[in-house]
Amino acid sequence: MTANPAAQTTPAAAAAASPHPARARISIIGAGPGGLTCARILQRHGMAVTVHERDAGPGARDQGGTLDLHADNGQIALREAGLLDRFFELSRPEGQEMRRMDPDGTLVLHDVPAAGERFKPEIDRGQLRDLLLGSLRPGTVRWGRTLDTISGPADGPRRLRFTDGTTAEADLVIGADGAFSRVRPAVSAAVPQYTGVSFLEAWFSDVENRHPDIADLVGPGSAAAADGERGMFAQRNSGGHIRVYLIRRVPVDWIARRGLTADDTGALRALLLDEYAHWSPRLRQMISDNDGPYVHRPILALPVPHTWEHHPTVTLLGDAAHLMPPLGVGVNLAMLDACELALALADASTVDDAVRDYEKTMLPRAIETAAALEGGAEHLLSGVPDFGGADAEEPAGADATAPVGAEARH
Repeated sequence: MTANPAAQTTPAAAAAASPHPARARISIIGAGPGGLTCARILQRHGMAVTVHERDAGPGARDQGGTLDLHADNGQIALREAGLLDRFFELSRPEGQEMRRMDPDGTLVLHDVPAAGERFKPEIDRGQLRDLLLGSLRPGTVRWGRTLDTISGPADGPRRLRFTDGTTAEADLVIGADGAFSRVRPAVSAAVPQYTGVSFLEAWFSDVENRHPDIADLVGPGSAAAADGERGMFAQRNSGGHIRVYLIRRVPVDWIARRGLTADDTGALRALLLDEYAHWSPRLRQMISDNDGPYVHRPILALPVPHTWEHHPTVTLLGDAAHLMPPLGVGVNLAMLDACELALALADASTVDDAVRDYEKTMLPRAIETAAALEGGAEHLLSGVPDFGGADAEEPAGADATAPVGAEARH
């Protein structure tokens, strides 16, 4: 997507032109956890908002694996959204259990949450999305809307053109559209870079009956192992599902270099079994026994620090603003961003003031966190990996590991 250059506007002129948030036309691009959280909190404060989502509908694609929502960020957002109690009803506190093993299968750490512990319970991404979607007013989300261009002066209004030929005007455009954000170019030239580490995702269904040994190995939460060159991370999902991520340091196009495609399941399995040959047979079941094909997910990150000059009519949240390796912060930070932006809009006298106040908090936090996690993809390969709970998010977000050249996953 190419954003038309914004006209130069002085801060004083922008402030004078900026509408009160209650009268503003607010468009959110992306119906992921961040975008939907922002929309929900805005509506709770009486503000109108439209969410534009490229998916054809809420069931258009699999939403990915499980994630943990932390008490100090993701849960704060859900409290402001009025959805925290329902989240606790849906979540799996037992999913906080974490096991770490040596490649020979020896258990070296077993972290079991205390009874009643709710610091970071697990929830499937699909369940979280449904919770947020169900809380919005009918018609809030416009499905099948892939953003093509943003035009118009910096002080607004902005004109959005979608690939289906439709258009919309907005006084504020919020980019919540993930790693490959189509909003980001309106404020920043930064693009995600490959970290040198990739995941291959494998799925296991009806595990208690069809894969009982893997179910026992992973337990109710997550299990991880690594040897310094390669790793393995397994997550229990709801409904008898387990997702496994095989983590390796490889070129981004390693599959094509071997003359294969992601659909060549048998050839990829043979290659992986050879690479993990010295691992225990029990762990290698997570390579040999998966149901269906693998999914290739290169780990991407934005440059550190990533910042931009303030624009009174465009801002970013979540992976669109601060894509990092999947080490337990992605969705949580996206939802905290969304919460703080919505509350800033509820409290400010102009949209410009709200965006400025939000970015004064969000950008330093994002820079500090990204700096701490820079190069963190390598930790996924270490002998004692810190997987940050279970936010090896699809590894959604999901967004962070969408294949290079693919559309954004919100």
